[in-house]
Amino acid sequence: MTARVFIDGGVGTTGLEIRDRLAGRDEIALVTLPEDRRKDAAARADALNAADFVILCLPDDAAIEAMSLIENPNTRVIDASSAHRIADGWTYGFAELEPGQQAAIAESPRVSNPGCYPTGFLALVRPLVRAGVIPHDWPLSVNAVSGYSGGGKSMIAAFEDAGAPGADATAWRGYALGLAHKHMPEMQRHARIAHAPIFAPSVARTYRGMVVQVPLPLHALPRSWSLAQIETILADAYRDSAIVRVASREDALVRIEDDAGTDRLTVRVTGDDTNGLAMLVATLDNLGKGAAGAAVQNLNIMAGLDPVAGLSL
Repeated sequence: MTARVFIDGGVGTTGLEIRDRLAGRDEIALVTLPEDRRKDAAARADALNAADFVILCLPDDAAIEAMSLIENPNTRVIDASSAHRIADGWTYGFAELEPGQQAAIAESPRVSNPGCYPTGFLALVRPLVRAGVIPHDWPLSVNAVSGYSGGGKSMIAAFEDAGAPGADATAWRGYALGLAHKHMPEMQRHARIAHAPIFAPSVARTYRGMVVQVPLPLHALPRSWSLAQIETILADAYRDSAIVRVASREDALVRIEDDAGTDRLTVRVTGDDTNGLAMLVATLDNLGKGAAGAAVQNLNIMAGLDPVAGLSL
């Protein structure tokens, strides 16, 4: 059976990446609109209701509006915006996050695609909270750097076009210095922790790729843990995953490009047992497992297909 899929916002960065991953797949039929009707409300409503699966690649307000246009009870939705990531009635689309999460995605009519930064943070933290390594009320911080494609067309232009408004020739820039980034409620909710982490995001002059780091003072935890024990917990959590892998601590060099151009995610534990210091590190592609790759993975799961079909691992 062929699944009819409509990508609303298919000409944006994430939409185009999703389209590339679905190209040439016989089990997928894309519902498309002519260019002159792409912003026509009636045409969009028809497409939204004609599809078996809709993937929303829109700003938050537009994603909420699109949901109001869907009247067909059989249309299932994957929202790649941040509009529904902590909303009731939506399943969080991180298949590896919890035991049973993939099964929940498979049955859900409404799936919210995770954010790129939260994907790295949650992959590192959630298994350790679940195992009791990190207490529920522990004060966490997370530092992250992303390729500039994560900022969409305006940021891409700022980094690539010297004449664009807001053009930026810097190699690195930090932002959200008020510590109120919109991803923080998502991180707190799905990590199941009492407090939002201190989150320091940044952008580097590279198109794609991401590094997420969570420092963990082992010496201050309620009980003693070694780097090897933490690594084992993460390895057990992702043992059956084809997408999330645990790198050896012997691989000491971490680069933002390590998983760029792929749909995989790599986690690792680094640090010093003697002084009780650990650094949890995740690398991923902000457009891959951080966006389009996750959306296609969720589509595959919801349609009963191979979860990694069309993905680059």
